[in-house]
Amino acid sequence: MEESAARRAQIVAEITAATGIDDGMIERLVGTFYARVREDAVLGPVFEAHVTDWDVHLAQMRLFWSSVTLMSGRYHGRPMPKHLNLPVDARHFDHWLRLFEATAREVCPPAAADYFLERARRIASHLEYGVATRHGASLAPGERFVNPALPAGQVA
Repeated sequence: MEESAARRAQIVAEITAATGIDDGMIERLVGTFYARVREDAVLGPVFEAHVTDWDVHLAQMRLFWSSVTLMSGRYHGRPMPKHLNLPVDARHFDHWLRLFEATAREVCPPAAADYFLERARRIASHLEYGVATRHGASLAPGERFVNPALPAGQVA
């Protein structure tokens, strides 16, 4: 077990050295991004309808990104069930990614932004697949989910 912990610490040190990602950067990215989400015409209403305590949500997102980027193991939630019944589809995930990328590129140095974005794209793809499956869609490789229950012009 000690060898595993030592290896994890070495990997995290390498990630931090290569990207500069630390808890402070995660806090700035999460805070800036979700401030923008709350003001966003597309994403704001979705989040406002489902997030009842923003302080708790932001704390969870900081733990989530710490676990995703620094393998901290701090996040113990289950994100998929929280997303399955949201009124979203590929257009929302694409919009979320564009906003996240713009924020990461502004808030983080390039290596850190790239690192966050690589993971964000995988997460968005995984969540989109889960939402699609929840709606009975069977996606072929590369196919995207468009929720027929949502108005066509709803998402930019």
